[in-house]
Amino acid sequence: MTQIYKLPEILKALDKIDLIESMEKAFKSISNNEVVLPPVGEMLFPESNGEVHIKYGAIKKDQDFVVKLATGFFDNPSKGLPPFSGCMLVFSQSTGELKAILLEEGELTNHRTAAAGAVAAKILGPKTVNQIGIVGTGVQARLQAAYLRKVTSCRNLCIWGRSIENAEFAAEDLKEMGFKTTVAIDLKTLCSGSNLIVTTTPSNSPLLKVDMISAGTHITAIGSDTPEKCELSPKILSSAAIISTDSKAQAIHRGEIAKALSEKEIIENQIKELGDIIVDPSKGRINEEQITISDLSGVAAQDIMIAKEVTKILAN
Repeated sequence: MTQIYKLPEILKALDKIDLIESMEKAFKSISNNEVVLPPVGEMLFPESNGEVHIKYGAIKKDQDFVVKLATGFFDNPSKGLPPFSGCMLVFSQSTGELKAILLEEGELTNHRTAAAGAVAAKILGPKTVNQIGIVGTGVQARLQAAYLRKVTSCRNLCIWGRSIENAEFAAEDLKEMGFKTTVAIDLKTLCSGSNLIVTTTPSNSPLLKVDMISAGTHITAIGSDTPEKCELSPKILSSAAIISTDSKAQAIHRGEIAKALSEKEIIENQIKELGDIIVDPSKGRINEEQITISDLSGVAAQDIMIAKEVTKILAN
């Protein structure tokens, strides 16, 4: 019998999971070729500033496989609606039975994305973080900061948004998390004081330019999850000592890496998967002067891990 779980009970289960550890397992499973990851399905609705992504996959020889639908309609806040929604479906690998429906309204995607950002900062960020810079003022701006608290002791944070009002509102929320927060008047100001930067916007044109980035900075870019989006100038990637991603096979078709490849600023053999760096840290940062980048467009392996752990808790 199919079990249907709603958001309140899903969030209670989520509190019992070490999601950063789960995302590390997900990334290792990709790099170890332990997971089946078909191409992402998507539909774009430009007239509504919206999109839907369909991500699905399976850990080989596991009990279950997962199909996820996730929507982002970025004008929704002006309509009094949340920008994200979605659900995850858990099926049996042996019978095809639909075992569970997680009506998570996009929250599991939001949390696994933020936890992935924390993993990237943990393994590639500078030893001493002077200031965290957050580009964007939405859900991910808040969640990325929340998960970064688990991997760095830095509590200095600078935030930038196209709307100063929204940035100031987000800054107040971040202060309640324990951050000493300032609002940047422009991105040059944010970058000049930050050596750990997270970009969280659905921008279709580069926001950060290469001359803004100081030596030793780590950048995690999580907003560019379609071929059309781009938050970083491709020249930033060409200046980086390490270019990492969740899935190389996916990154060459979407996100910052795909853009830099198309403009011939980088070549494929420069790209490293986070899972490989987790397994062998010698492939990661070796000094405090290196610029490092993680381009994370989100992969089904993350959804499999979080769905499996949540349903296991809820079934007991």
